[in-house]
Amino acid sequence: MIKMNVGIIGGTDGLGKTLIYYFRDDFDVYISGRDHNKGRKVAEELGANYIESNAGLANISDILVISVPIEHTSDVIREVAPFMKTGSVMVDVTSIKEEPLKTMAEALPDTVEYIPTHPVFGPRTTVLDNQIIVLTPDKKGKWYDRVYRYLAGKNMQIIETSAEKHDFMMSIVQVLTHFSFISTASAIEKLSVDIAETEDYESPIYNLMIDMIARIVSQNPYLTYNIQAMNNNGEKIRNTFTEAATELRDVINAKDEDKFVEIAIKATKNMGDITNALGRSDKAIGALNNEFIYLNQNVGQEVGLKHIYSGTVHVGILESVDKKTAVLRKGNKTKKLRLANIRILIPEELYEWKVENLQTKTESISCVFSKNVNVATIEEAVMNIDNIIDIKLTDAYNGPQIDADSISLTFEVTALEKTDIENVKKLFTGFGGQIR
Repeated sequence: MIKMNVGIIGGTDGLGKTLIYYFRDDFDVYISGRDHNKGRKVAEELGANYIESNAGLANISDILVISVPIEHTSDVIREVAPFMKTGSVMVDVTSIKEEPLKTMAEALPDTVEYIPTHPVFGPRTTVLDNQIIVLTPDKKGKWYDRVYRYLAGKNMQIIETSAEKHDFMMSIVQVLTHFSFISTASAIEKLSVDIAETEDYESPIYNLMIDMIARIVSQNPYLTYNIQAMNNNGEKIRNTFTEAATELRDVINAKDEDKFVEIAIKATKNMGDITNALGRSDKAIGALNNEFIYLNQNVGQEVGLKHIYSGTVHVGILESVDKKTAVLRKGNKTKKLRLANIRILIPEELYEWKVENLQTKTESISCVFSKNVNVATIEEAVMNIDNIIDIKLTDAYNGPQIDADSISLTFEVTALEKTDIENVKKLFTGFGGQIR
């Protein structure tokens, strides 16, 4: 599929825009959008091509991706269906599948294939590796295997199912969780609770829960609403949740301890593998705590912090850290970084980043050693010094200026900083050598 044209209708925002990053190395990517000025700017920034007409985009695309709001998906499918190339394939990426599948089957000619898909991740996801994508074909043509192999080659987790099964599962994964999370956030708002003030009392579990709730409620509310409204199972799911909450409220208000325990035990048994759930949540809590502990222990030291969304690496002396931010100093400048948005580089990663991104220093060092000195031992010791990239012997001399029981060795040393090379010289003298 290399060098084929991939068209993305809705490629200027959200997941459609993110797809450009994934496709641009493998395909010629074309996008369209409602705002032409914005579309041209996005295309230029991300190395894609902009087409003003959806129909025109459909006409040149081997693979056409429909990435528009759920409520507009079927309309766009009908709009572009007559303009699709013979032998091409249409893919949609909406989070409901019954309606798009039905529309594709009705609107597309027999010469065009279609594969309804649901990438179960959002536009903030930076890599495809291990991400889940659901395919809900009602039939499989020549494109299906090619698309499947392409996704598998990206190490994605591929689920094949029916559109009906997908939409029911999404009614649990999305409709129920979004509804319960937004209900919790709304209750907190109605209670006039200052979330920042609760941080002084928060447990690690509460912290994770609030972060997950905030992640959901901060999404595009129109998208969240349409996930609720357009899933055929939505009404039943919301009614069941409301009934469960009402029952639990009434049991507690009636001080019926036995009934409460019965409900809690039944719910717990239905949660599946509790041991794994505890393990995963413990790992999440541990990761947060360990990160904070590491930073506190390294105040005053050089650290590398990588922004998890932009990929930018910030290196400097860690001046201070609190529950939300880390302050790095580089020279006379300081930079404040949100802990939620960064990942700590382990020493090996920081070293590799420096080698790839910083201008290295190379210097030849001549030193007189005892004649029976072991060169391999010297080189091994030098490579154990921080920030040393390479050392190689370039000359060995024991002429008239050198004592008979001595030898002058010249090493070419490459390091990240001048001070690192000075540390090599100190090591040489520590071995009994004399710098020439």
